[in-house]
Amino acid sequence: MASIEELAAATPVTRDRVVDLLRGVSILAVIFGHWFIGVVSWQGGVIRTTSAIGVTPGLWLLTWVFQVMPIFFFVGGYANATAYASSAARGESPVAFVRRRVTRLLRPSLVFVGIWAVIQLAMHLFDIGSPTAPTLWGETTLLRGVRPPPQTVPFGPMWFLAFYLVVVTIAPLTVALHKRFGWKVIWIMVVGAVAADVAGFTVDSVWRWFNVVFVLLLPHQLGHFLADGSLDRVPRRVFWWMVGAGLVGLVLLTNPLIFEPFGAIRFEWFPGIGYYPKSLTGVDQELVSNAYPPTLCYLLGGVWTIGAAMLLRPRLARWLERPKPWRFTIGVNATIMTLFLWHMTAFLLAVLALWPMGFGRAEGGAARWWLERPVWIVVPGLILAGLVAAFSRFERPRR
Repeated sequence: MASIEELAAATPVTRDRVVDLLRGVSILAVIFGHWFIGVVSWQGGVIRTTSAIGVTPGLWLLTWVFQVMPIFFFVGGYANATAYASSAARGESPVAFVRRRVTRLLRPSLVFVGIWAVIQLAMHLFDIGSPTAPTLWGETTLLRGVRPPPQTVPFGPMWFLAFYLVVVTIAPLTVALHKRFGWKVIWIMVVGAVAADVAGFTVDSVWRWFNVVFVLLLPHQLGHFLADGSLDRVPRRVFWWMVGAGLVGLVLLTNPLIFEPFGAIRFEWFPGIGYYPKSLTGVDQELVSNAYPPTLCYLLGGVWTIGAAMLLRPRLARWLERPKPWRFTIGVNATIMTLFLWHMTAFLLAVLALWPMGFGRAEGGAARWWLERPVWIVVPGLILAGLVAAFSRFERPRR
């Protein structure tokens, strides 16, 4: 495997280092967020985690900053467009491009799934942990001791990976649409997102699932504009408008005063609250989620964070010319799949170690829960470092 120093030294001058930084920071933010907001429960031989956001006043505000999946899709759109252009320049077919991109994702993923399949088989054979779901046959279930993703540890990352594999597979199509229709695709997605939410909340909730396409793919499509240089030609004031429009839109849509003129019917649209929830992730205490499926609020969160990233891009580019920040960025990106796949396994192992010592038993938002936050960052972090050392070889490039 190539060392971090070798990878840093081999960086071409044409590489957009800010893209690598945004990719790495977005995954680190996901990991930190999952560990920070976790409320552990261990009942009936089943370990699961829930979010403290729904029971902790003001904690929802962190999701407006740490909901960085739009940033990840944004840089993914850049990476897929540039990689596809390079593949086409070599005379390769779209199928060859997709095969190579998918292989890079599946290699470390299959190692993760394979190891956990062995662990689950052993848990079945030695009757460790209670059976959960899904049911395979009779009383035999697929999982023991944990619930299916994305509800709890350690399989939460798998739903995102499955979706991103679809995104990579259709990348030749999204690039073709970008070349043929340009900004029209973005505006169609925005209009589609509005229509899907209106129809989903006022007619039938099934319409909301169209926003899996409109809302989640919009940042990916914007990444194509970064790849071809179009965003570099956009005036900076546009990015300021993106930040302002995104934040103002979030404040308005999550404010009950905006929906009060609609009367009692608003409680049919948004059961229990009468307006969009403030959190940009799903919480157990709310019947409506901004993330599953994504809503206009999720879209606005992406608009403001992408605008902010573009405003910071020149300064970040200068900072990444320094050796240490760039080596850190390279190090994170060289192990990014391992970090993402195994971070909830690290959290689970931390639960197994800390629970007998009395940690993790406080209710979300309680004083003790806050006092334990450093423990639930440091201990999983140390465990994850060991897991990365063991499994990163399956995604690092060969010499």
